[in-house]
Amino acid sequence: MKRKIPTNAFDVYFAMGPGRSYDAMAERFRVSKQAITKTATKERWQERVAEIEQRVQADSKEKAVDVLKEMNERHLRVLRAIQAKALETLREKPLRTGMDAVRALELSIRHERLVRGEPSERTEMSVEEVTRREVNRWMTVVDEEEEGDAEDQAGT
Repeated sequence: MKRKIPTNAFDVYFAMGPGRSYDAMAERFRVSKQAITKTATKERWQERVAEIEQRVQADSKEKAVDVLKEMNERHLRVLRAIQAKALETLREKPLRTGMDAVRALELSIRHERLVRGEPSERTEMSVEEVTRREVNRWMTVVDEEEEGDAEDQAGT
């Protein structure tokens, strides 16, 4: 007895992309949906699709990480060149005419810190500032809740 569903049926199914369906496969091979479903279950089509999609997604993430690493390395090389030029200018020029070099150096250092994932500025808050901010935030929430309660009581 000749098999109507070819051995490469899974490849055809996968190639259909996101719009793939057992109905479309049954129509394509001129067999019943039940025959396709039986073959798909036996050959684990759904699991195989999920495995392939997971591998593709993992590869895609890995490539994105590589691209980001390359970009960061390229930016760091440029920033180091700017820093070297700025330092060279500072050594050779008097301080009055070297302000452009100072700005270039400061800017390149700030960007280097950002590329390396470090804060570009120090933003320290005192305990007093944090406490004041939190008290103001919570008082606003409490005031809004009390207004809502007052409106509910007035409506009854």
